[in-house]
Amino acid sequence: MKERDGMNIFLVGDVLVSRDCLEEYFCCDISDCHGACCIEGDAGAPVTEKEVSNIQSILPQIWDSLSVAARNEIERNGISYTDEEGDLVTSIVHGKDCVFTCYNEQGDCLCAVQKAQQEGRSNVSKPVSCSLYPIREKHFGSHLIGLNYHRWDVCRAARVLGKRKGIPVYRFLKEPLIARFGQEWYEELDELALTLKQDRD
Repeated sequence: MKERDGMNIFLVGDVLVSRDCLEEYFCCDISDCHGACCIEGDAGAPVTEKEVSNIQSILPQIWDSLSVAARNEIERNGISYTDEEGDLVTSIVHGKDCVFTCYNEQGDCLCAVQKAQQEGRSNVSKPVSCSLYPIREKHFGSHLIGLNYHRWDVCRAARVLGKRKGIPVYRFLKEPLIARFGQEWYEELDELALTLKQDRD
């Protein structure tokens, strides 16, 4: 690992990691936010072309879970589009809701793609950008990737709960980070975080 930018950014493997990813606290509290991250904002979730293709292949399995408005949007414009910043993102309805939102009996917003996978109806995962949230991934040249912590008002309860439980962002996201970058990379990240904590203490 190498320090960059006055110890606010660290190079772990070939990934630039901001200090906030290691030191901020986070733990989703869906009982408070009810899954607001899927239905707020002005653009869909970032996706890759491969993810679009994979999700397209399971549309029959998740179709009944989607709202009528979402089905209409998909039939008219597809499951993704390029936003104003040039990024490929999931389609949205009502100017904000991801087309893949669905709800449980408690009124909590869920992801239809993830729900189908959890119920054994599909082997396709939700987009990496969703799994890694509140960490946002940015791609630079020469295969370099940057990870930044994204602070959003709708996740206030998650910050409170994370701090109460003492769970840093990177530990809350342990499984998706390992799935994305590998076990060895995550262990190096964890070692860095522990070193920073010892220095603070």
